[in-house]
Amino acid sequence: MVRRVAVVGAGVSGLAAIKCCLDEGLDPTCFEQSEDIGGLWRYTDQAEEGRASIYRTVFTNSCKEMMCYPDFPFPDDHPNYMHNARLQHYICKYAEHFDLLRHIRFKTLVTKVKKRPDFSVTGQWEVVTQRDGKEETAVFDAVMVCSGHHVYPKLPIAEFPGIQKFKGCYFHSREYKEPEKFRGKKVLVIGLGNSGCDIAVELSTVASQVYLSSRSGSWVMSRIWDSGYPWDMLVITRFQTWLGNILPRALSDWLYVRGMNRFFKHENFGLMPLNRTSRKEPVFNDDLPSRIACGVVVMKPNVKEFRETSVLFQDGTVQDDVDVVVFATGYSYSYPFMEDDSIIKSRDNQVTLYKGILPPQLKKPTMAVIGLVQSLGPTIPTVDLQCRWAVKVFQGRQTLPSLCLKKKMEGKKKKKGKPKADHLFLSSLPRRFGSSTTLQTDYITYMDELASAIGVKPNVLKLLLTDPRLALEVFFGPCSPYQFRLMGPGKWSGARKAILTQWDRTLR
Repeated sequence: MVRRVAVVGAGVSGLAAIKCCLDEGLDPTCFEQSEDIGGLWRYTDQAEEGRASIYRTVFTNSCKEMMCYPDFPFPDDHPNYMHNARLQHYICKYAEHFDLLRHIRFKTLVTKVKKRPDFSVTGQWEVVTQRDGKEETAVFDAVMVCSGHHVYPKLPIAEFPGIQKFKGCYFHSREYKEPEKFRGKKVLVIGLGNSGCDIAVELSTVASQVYLSSRSGSWVMSRIWDSGYPWDMLVITRFQTWLGNILPRALSDWLYVRGMNRFFKHENFGLMPLNRTSRKEPVFNDDLPSRIACGVVVMKPNVKEFRETSVLFQDGTVQDDVDVVVFATGYSYSYPFMEDDSIIKSRDNQVTLYKGILPPQLKKPTMAVIGLVQSLGPTIPTVDLQCRWAVKVFQGRQTLPSLCLKKKMEGKKKKKGKPKADHLFLSSLPRRFGSSTTLQTDYITYMDELASAIGVKPNVLKLLLTDPRLALEVFFGPCSPYQFRLMGPGKWSGARKAILTQWDRTLR
């Protein structure tokens, strides 16, 4: 019987894990190495070792109605997209409202998580922690890993010949905080992800020139969509997902490319993805096209070679007098506290986790990795549902495939290269966003799969008979987090009202 649960990290995933454990009568203990909650969203002036780091001007890419905890909406007067400080304030209010702080041990570093000798019988773990130089070991019935995947910067220096002789300075975007010290400089930003685009746009207000280098291009979306409404409230709907699933692939691809080019033609701006029909995660930036049009950001292809003060690009062009290079090249996931690193492992950028949560080779399913899944959808409701599902597994109230079936599936994957679409592993789900060190999939498909398993997926047909107004909003309106608290275990009495008034709060 699982009773004591160790939670590693007190960011948005860790807080959801604590609350879900408490909701099910479990006893969670959360270990947080810093002095406060918030994880990624807690801004500090300096990047801290072992935790995520953001720059001062980070805003959310998901709007408030789509990214809140499902039973804790943002206040009515909050803007649709929030600065990191306002989101951090919301996270603190959530922890306070549900009395989560008393379960967190701050300034406590998890140094080792290992199976107990009798793991095959008990499923228990030894968790070794360090605080003020003192080491402590405790036994837990289950572990929820909520340490995030924006901690360990990926700086692929070997892929950039000549960087050692470059006389300017270079650093990973993790170290970037604000633009002022780059005033008057020529800056090259490498990487066309959200961080790279944000930093390039911000630097263009002070730098003499910004160059933005991309290896494969990317779709760039605005937060503001049709009629000025948030993009995700119009795009992430059950109707859109249903339509995408029934249309022929060729037509679906054509509509996708047409939709992405609705505000500007990416090819004209040097942004077109090499694989134009790839559904890899888009970049959200409202200002990049105008900065390119104004000439203060210049798009460049991939770097071929660095020289002492100049850069040679793949198209043969050379840019002289480059002062600074910012590598916005993403992150690698790592769990240095895992004694057996094969438990959470990656092969060819494919992470093998059942439902994107459970390491499948464990004889006892008492470990969950929360927040490694990435989709064209908000993180907070995703991790909340992952935690609810994981806790049911810990309690033995969620049926899992047999061990032999899991091994059989792994054998099929190795043999045929491509997984079967039987949804056994997350990588079997529709993979619309390319490969990544995180598991990427369709948001609503994934959420519904977890929700169905624990009996909380909204039944649209049943609602159509009993509450047609709500049914129409659930199907044609945004797939907001409240939908997964409408019915079943853990339902929230305010979910119906929250769904029917979400547009009012958006306009407010």
